[in-house]
Amino acid sequence: MDMNLNFSELGKKSAYETQYNPKLLFPIPRAIKRAELGINDANPGFYGVDIWTHYEISWLNTKGKPMVAIGELRYLASSTNIIESKSMKLYFNSFNNTKLKDADELINHVEKDISLAIGAPAKFTIIQLNETFDINLEKHAFCLDDLDIECDTYKPDSNFLFCENNETIKETVYSNLLKSNCLVTEQPDWGTVYIEYKGNQINHEGLLKYIISLRNHNEFHEQCVEKIFNDIKLRCCPKELTVYARYTRRGGLDINPYRTTNEKFEVNNKRLIRQ
Repeated sequence: MDMNLNFSELGKKSAYETQYNPKLLFPIPRAIKRAELGINDANPGFYGVDIWTHYEISWLNTKGKPMVAIGELRYLASSTNIIESKSMKLYFNSFNNTKLKDADELINHVEKDISLAIGAPAKFTIIQLNETFDINLEKHAFCLDDLDIECDTYKPDSNFLFCENNETIKETVYSNLLKSNCLVTEQPDWGTVYIEYKGNQINHEGLLKYIISLRNHNEFHEQCVEKIFNDIKLRCCPKELTVYARYTRRGGLDINPYRTTNEKFEVNNKRLIRQ
């Protein structure tokens, strides 16, 4: 079997499909490159395993609410094929707007599809972010992601933002469900957003729905954060406001925009688990 990368997406401008498509996987026989090294594929003289860590796993639950996690994929070095890396990324991105019953359904899809592509059993494990979360947040910070909400809006909608009462509070909330797309390439951008404010309490369910509504929005990281800042400021009129997004890296770089009403600000630049 010849390795013809002309049929792969490597080096090409690719459409980022967001509905489940296992046909995006592009297998490459190990034997071809091993032969160039003088290695007998049937008896290579070593054992081993290939381990992939995927920091950008996402899908929709049955209510349309995004789920995010870290995934670990393992298969033995004795498998017939490897998977070309860009095709692997495109494959996982095809789950982004796909509704699944639970994480087990995702695991079953991935293990079945990868095993078929590589010609050997594959093991896929999901790691929830709350199992590995590691940042110096204040104790009163509240994670919005556990709210059981129904979602069907994936374009920016500031109408989700409203205050519950006229009582002034100060709180910090965060969500790992921030996603938008690059304005130029339309590649998905993933991040965790922190919102600290002083003012009338913002409805948490509405705030999370607003963050999720950016999911298919095409814009640069910096402008997304400034949009969130301005929309909250205009809709909720807080006395103080800070919006800070920690984006995952692309091409070895991450961008972490910080916008605040506090002129004398300090920023914690500690990286998160997905960075």
